This record gives sequence, structure tokens and C-alpha cells, in this order.
Amino acid sequence: MSVLSDKSIKKLALEESMISPFVDKQVRDGKISYGLSSFGYDARVADEFKIFHNVNSSIVDPKKFTSDNFVTKKSSDYIIIPPNSFALGTTIEVFKIPRDIMCIVVGKSTYARTGLGTPSSVLEGGWRGNLVMEFANHTNLPIRLYANSGAAQILFFEGDEPETSYAEGSRKYQDQRGITLAKSK
Repeated sequence: MSVLSDKSIKKLALEESMISPFVDKQVRDGKISYGLSSFGYDARVADEFKIFHNVNSSIVDPKKFTSDNFVTKKSSDYIIIPPNSFALGTTIEVFKIPRDIMCIVVGKSTYARTGLGTPSSVLEGGWRGNLVMEFANHTNLPIRLYANSGAAQILFFEGDEPETSYAEGSRKYQDQRGITLAKSK
């Protein structure tokens, strides 16, 4: 299994619509960088977020997860993530991962250096949709998360085609659009 470089990522994005919309270079323009890098792609977070709160003193249960503990906020600029809390967001980009590609999603160092974590995630071969990301504030201070800016880096690995890809069967996050909460079934 080998990591793909910018040349291979660009080819798959253009020829197989792996990333759409695709930005073929690093863009900064006063924002946190996004677009194609040497060995990955920095995806942007869109302008709608679900910010976690616990005014109901609930217990979070991944088997019975509801939106009751979230406030939905739309902002073209930024949101504030409260101390020791988290927010969910989705990428502007839609991904269509080829069968023989696997991706690892990691946080951007700019945010990590401020105490904002983006837990890693995996995109399996055959998966399609907007990527839903968690942004966890590990500090005791509020943190700004900027909309329409780079939010996570995606690393692409090429391997053997699997016997069964994510696209086959009834997978719960296939073709997701927007912020999809945790599903147990």
C-alpha cells in the first residue's frame, strides 16, 4: 500500500471525480489553507454546524443518538466551540473514493496547535458523500472554527481492490449529504 502524491490525487479527482469541487493547489487567501498539497488534500468545512451542549443533562448513547443535544448554527464566518465541547461539520467537497483507494482523515496542525482536535477517520474504497467531521475543543477556553476554510487533511493510499467495497451492501453512511449524526443501524 502506498501513499498517493499530488499528481495521482489530481488525476483521480479530474478523471474519476474523486473530489468535487476540486482545488488543484494550496489556497490561503486569508483563510486556513485548503486544496491539494504534496501528499494529501485539505478539505474545507462548510458553513453549517451542530454544536454540542448538555442543557438537558443527557447521557450520550451512540445506539440512541438524537439531535437534542445540539444547536444548529449557520455562519459564513466562524462559530465558537465552547470549552471542553465539540461541534460537527461537513465538508464542502463531495468525495467518491475508488475501490482500490483508502483514505485517512487527520486534523490540521493550525487547529491542533490551538487545542482543537479533529479525530482521525477512515474513508473506505467505494464510499461516497460529504465527510462529517468532529471538532473537539480540548481547552478550557472557547475556540473559533472558521467556515469555508481548511479543516482536515485527507491522505490517500492505494492498495489491492477489496472483495467487498463500502459501496456494496447497505452501509449506513453511503451518499450522506450534510451533517449526518451517529447511526446504530
